[in-house]
Amino acid sequence: MNIAILSPDKEIFTGEITSVKVPGIGGQFEILNGHAAIVSSLGIGQVRVIKKGGEKMTFDIEKGFIEVLNNEVSLIVQGIKEE
Repeated sequence: MNIAILSPDKEIFTGEITSVKVPGIGGQFEILNGHAAIVSSLGIGQVRVIKKGGEKMTFDIEKGFIEVLNNEVSLIVQGIKEE
């Protein structure tokens, strides 16, 4: 599946991934290949992306939104602190 992670000032990452875990308003949830279509608000917490080759990428956010449709993930985040 493909992801585009954007903040108001820059593109953080685009590429192929195997999963992404995000801090939803009601708790963390993970998106895997074949996930149903969803749009959700995100709260304060950690985003964890596992890239296609197995490399992990994590960063903290203050808020944002995620949209998943046909294995295309769009992640719009604010207040990012990369680790």
